[in-house]
Amino acid sequence: MDQVLILDFGSQYTQLIARRVREMEVYCEILPYHRCPVEQGSWKAVILSGSPSSTHDPEAPVVPWPTWFEGVPVLGICYGMQELAHVFGGSVAPGQKREYGKAFVGGVAAVLAAGAPPGTPASLDALLQRARTAPMREYM
Repeated sequence: MDQVLILDFGSQYTQLIARRVREMEVYCEILPYHRCPVEQGSWKAVILSGSPSSTHDPEAPVVPWPTWFEGVPVLGICYGMQELAHVFGGSVAPGQKREYGKAFVGGVAAVLAAGAPPGTPASLDALLQRARTAPMREYM
């Protein structure tokens, strides 16, 4: 059975993320970010959850980045995206405006094509809550 590891940075949505993963019939386990396993185990992917923090905060949580992360897909959501940008030398900046509410996410199947489970939708509705941005042009 495929397994996903969710590292929790204190997001109020971590349980919801886990529920959505489980609805796709994928087992997932939630661990606090500071208890990130040193060994890979049987996880096929990692999700870094959100946090009320910013990577600019002096006491911001940091994942002790294990080498096995290099062999699996890692998805950053909210603070997790900031952490990925920070780890890989990108920048995180305040957004021009705070955005909240329902958002449409297209191209989901294309992003997951390398290993998407059967029935993965081509698009989905998502909850948007954003106050910071990591410009994509830095990663292209």
